[in-house]
Amino acid sequence: QVQLVESGGGSVQARGSLRLSCTTAGFTFDNYVMGWFRQAPGREREFVGCISWSSETTSYADSVKGRFTISRDNAKDTAFLQMNSLKSEDTAVYYCAAHALLQRSLWTTGAVDYWGKGTLVTVSS
Repeated sequence: QVQLVESGGGSVQARGSLRLSCTTAGFTFDNYVMGWFRQAPGREREFVGCISWSSETTSYADSVKGRFTISRDNAKDTAFLQMNSLKSEDTAVYYCAAHALLQRSLWTTGAVDYWGKGTLVTVSS
């Protein structure tokens, strides 16, 4: 059974930091590009970033570039999202995602292979 479980969400003040983790099971982690999406209240789910199979390539949405960093530990089947300099507009439910392909244009909500259930991040100003 495929499982992606996010953790590390919570409440933080603006300019603070949080680190999200995504622990996985039930699929061959090394064979998938791992990434993150987020969904703010009343808005559509949006791409945050992704990291290639062996961590050689990352891609980020412009809104988080320079503030967020995605990493992965293939030995532990876990992906991470380090979020620094958080802003109130970063408030959202953050979802871990797995996709077999890296091409940025393919990272849409309808094309992701596996999803986590999400973890809430609230940033107060």
